[in-house]
Amino acid sequence: MVSLVDDKELNTDEFSKEIMKFEQQIQEIEDEALYFGEYDDLSAVISINAGAGGVDAHDWAEMLMRMYTRHLSDKNMDYEIEEISQGEEAGIKSASIRVDSFRAYANLESERGVHRLVRISPFDSNKRRHTSFAGVDVIPLIEHNDEINIQDDEIRVDVYRSSGAGGQHVNTTDSAVRITHLETGIVVACQAERSQLQNKTRALELLKTKLILKKREDDLEKLNDIRGDQHEAGWGRQIRSYVLQPYQQVKDSRSNLEVGNVQNVLDGDIAIFTKEYLKWRRQGIND
Repeated sequence: MVSLVDDKELNTDEFSKEIMKFEQQIQEIEDEALYFGEYDDLSAVISINAGAGGVDAHDWAEMLMRMYTRHLSDKNMDYEIEEISQGEEAGIKSASIRVDSFRAYANLESERGVHRLVRISPFDSNKRRHTSFAGVDVIPLIEHNDEINIQDDEIRVDVYRSSGAGGQHVNTTDSAVRITHLETGIVVACQAERSQLQNKTRALELLKTKLILKKREDDLEKLNDIRGDQHEAGWGRQIRSYVLQPYQQVKDSRSNLEVGNVQNVLDGDIAIFTKEYLKWRRQGIND
């Protein structure tokens, strides 16, 4: 009879290590396959805007900004707060964060959409439960955008005093720049630099990127008129709910992922939502 076992006793520990190594390699290949988008490898800009809910919405927008900056710091992703507008009573009206990191766009695209918060309002003396909303937009930083040529008469440039809490990631100056594209109504702003000219240059780069994306979206809409309705998660559609009362849960409406530890999520632990979104996006392409 021929023995199937070698003379040496099988080293189960070594075998287990090889299996784990092989499984890890497979997982890395599967993870790499999630990055297939045209802009996936690019840096990105996150824009946060308070929505319905008054002062609670302003506070919610600031909570989201904190969540993202903590996430970026934990992941060692370089970022800079480009613009921030404070709320009258609390929180912020809006903020813009530039993230310079490989695959920043792919790993933050999951955040684009409307974020809903349900909690006992700290601003309500009667301690009632309030629902507030904030919108998040994420765009890739497209380089070599010479295809867009912006003329001076196409934009309005406003200079204003910067606002912000200060610190290493925001530069409070008197030379903030806001640019409005008159035809489309697109507004961009920058206050990260001390020089008004530098802020204008960076704002124009962001405006060009947004105009490129708008043009491509308009072209896609024309194509969709021919292809029929296309369902896509995007701006104006609620993508995630954060419930603090009467129970605690964060639920993503696209992947149906539910997380019970809301505080961890608000402290920046959103990687699981990124991963599930990339899987959901891939599934949508395959379908």
